[in-house]
Amino acid sequence: MTDKFISIEGIARRYPGAGGGTTTVFENLWLSMARGEFGCVIGHSGCGKTTVLNILAGLDEPSEGAVIVDGQAIEGTSLDRAVIFQSHALLPWRTVLGNVAYAVSSKWRKWDRAKVKAHAQKFIDLVGLTGSEHKRPSELSGGMKQRVGIARALSITPKIMLMDEPFSALDALTRGTLQDEVRRICLETGQTAFMITHDVDEAIYLADKIFLMTNGPGAVLAEIVENPLPKDRGRIDLHRHPYYYALRNHIIDFLVSRSKSFAAITTDHDPRNVPTLRPGLPELAIASDAELPTQTSWPGLSRPSTSS
Repeated sequence: MTDKFISIEGIARRYPGAGGGTTTVFENLWLSMARGEFGCVIGHSGCGKTTVLNILAGLDEPSEGAVIVDGQAIEGTSLDRAVIFQSHALLPWRTVLGNVAYAVSSKWRKWDRAKVKAHAQKFIDLVGLTGSEHKRPSELSGGMKQRVGIARALSITPKIMLMDEPFSALDALTRGTLQDEVRRICLETGQTAFMITHDVDEAIYLADKIFLMTNGPGAVLAEIVENPLPKDRGRIDLHRHPYYYALRNHIIDFLVSRSKSFAAITTDHDPRNVPTLRPGLPELAIASDAELPTQTSWPGLSRPSTSS
């Protein structure tokens, strides 16, 4: 995939500072994604991750530069871009079905009640909430509330699904289950997704591309890491893949060491030509998906029997 479905072109975000000056969160940020890709942004707090997501969502405006999605510049919010926040942000007086149906009817205002309900139900089923349609948020667990948020976002068939650390407040078991759901849905539907996370393993499991941001203020996009693991990777055996530790160590090394000193040691950084890396592979240019080990060839792996 080489088309730029999402194209962030030289954006900056500045805020008024004390004494009449300005604080630059980031500037001259260039970033692109192809249709159907899953991108994750990783960086320390204060580097502008959420600001970039809010600009993509149309909830904030860049101080300069532009964001192009599917050939059109972003100007304000749109139902083509759905956001899943850290909190579920459900309407407490509406049921599961009511919350999802409200989003559906907002996009397709001429649909009758039966069509809205049927469409909403399809996405409630997709996230595994069949049977809970008539429960209100107060009757749901944290994981179930986030499932409703995912169903609501997907129900409007957005061009982009934007996620701001949507699983950070959940327990490890629920978080893993919802990561599996999101990955399955994105693979099945070809959904384009852009996600903020502090969880390195979450990024490795979900993302096709991982964008590494330096510390803010004055943050820059330092590297783009293309995930070298196969598309059909599974959670249980992820750590056995021969490229897993090279990928994980590269990201952690950046976060622990290089993100702080990047600006001081880098003199030739070109924001429009950020290096793209595939840790574990000798050269990005000669690597292709066909050359990557498949899950069945990972050392020490055997698939569980499916016979009863």
